[in-house]
Amino acid sequence: MKLKISLDAPIGKIKPMNAVNNGPVYKRSVGQDLTNLPDYKAARIPYARTHDASICYNYGGEHTVDITAIFPNMDADPYDPASYDFALTDEYLDTIMLAGTKVFYRLGQKIEHWEKKYGIYAPSDPQKWATICEHIIAHMNEGWADGHRMGVEYWEIWNEPNIVYECWIGTPEQYFELYEVTAKRLKQRFPYIKVGGPAIGYYDEPWLRKFFAYVKEKNVPLDFYSWHRYATQVEEIVADTRRHRALLEEYGLGHVESILNEWNYVKSFRGEDWHYSIKTMTSLKGAVFAAAVMAACQYEPVDMLMYYDARPTGMNGMFSMYTYEKMKTYYPIAAWSDMAELGMACKVECDIPNIYAAAATNDNGKRMIYISYYTDDDNALSKTFTVEVAGSSSDEYRLSLLDEEHNFDDVALIYADDGKFTLTMQPNTAIILR
Repeated sequence: MKLKISLDAPIGKIKPMNAVNNGPVYKRSVGQDLTNLPDYKAARIPYARTHDASICYNYGGEHTVDITAIFPNMDADPYDPASYDFALTDEYLDTIMLAGTKVFYRLGQKIEHWEKKYGIYAPSDPQKWATICEHIIAHMNEGWADGHRMGVEYWEIWNEPNIVYECWIGTPEQYFELYEVTAKRLKQRFPYIKVGGPAIGYYDEPWLRKFFAYVKEKNVPLDFYSWHRYATQVEEIVADTRRHRALLEEYGLGHVESILNEWNYVKSFRGEDWHYSIKTMTSLKGAVFAAAVMAACQYEPVDMLMYYDARPTGMNGMFSMYTYEKMKTYYPIAAWSDMAELGMACKVECDIPNIYAAAATNDNGKRMIYISYYTDDDNALSKTFTVEVAGSSSDEYRLSLLDEEHNFDDVALIYADDGKFTLTMQPNTAIILR
């Protein structure tokens, strides 16, 4: 068994595998002096999706990004700037932009786990709802209503409409109509933006077939297709990238971007498995899972990954919920930015179970090899294997390690013999070779 890296075989660009949901925390209350803005900015996160921001009090709670927060009175005039409340939305998006991160805006509502529902009912007037969305974009991108010129490109219509009673109260057909009305209006008014959805909660093939057929029949704009997958195995996510892409191709939508914009380690959302999942997300094992998924998906038919979640809440392995200090998943997310800065992805061949690798180089011959040993077996043993590197200008490699004691710190120099060397890795660790 071996791992072969061909630095002399570029196969395209490093993709934004390290985008996230939500932005940094910065001066959200009077006298607050805790912030993760410098660390968030240092990670060079490419995109932040504004979903579930409204259930994080650090961002402004219920007054952030949901349509019902920005436009609280649905009987009001959607053309009147006084009908809108952008105050905390502006503050939140400004902070994301301040971090050097681009905004990926989810139009719609947060999930509602509670018994009484408030904002997840199918809008009674899709045309008016689309008009409200139009003015939100005009505020963010064109300065309407004392707004900004943020140049937000991605606009997603709703979240998980196939999860009835928690995310959508209505029929699939009602969502299809809402998507059609909104997407057509927004693309006509702002031809430079990308519109998409549906942020499908899981691979729901009957629902998706109806949606794609509707999009094709009605000639509805779909610049990107967004979907979610929580798993414990890298292969589960890889398999979903392929079947989502295959379904797009079947309906003549092969040109559409495929974006996995919610993912993390989850055994189950119930009971003891959920408790184990939360512990894993915030641990070294969760960080190595993230590293493995990013590396694997670089070579799969998906255009962007968006980790859930960068909010300082329970499903966040990047920042402490209470102190905002960096946790283990921060480091593979940030390290992927080094890959992206090199630019060119290189061919990787690996037949070693549980070893996931990606490699990048640039025109100046700089190199970076990103390797993780992820396993869901908590009793797994170490692995020793051969690494073969072709096209390298040097046989000396600086090894940086991610484990319980190290956060991609330099720990060793490795010397190749005729382009080959041997590595021994402990389970649920990751390394970078430069």
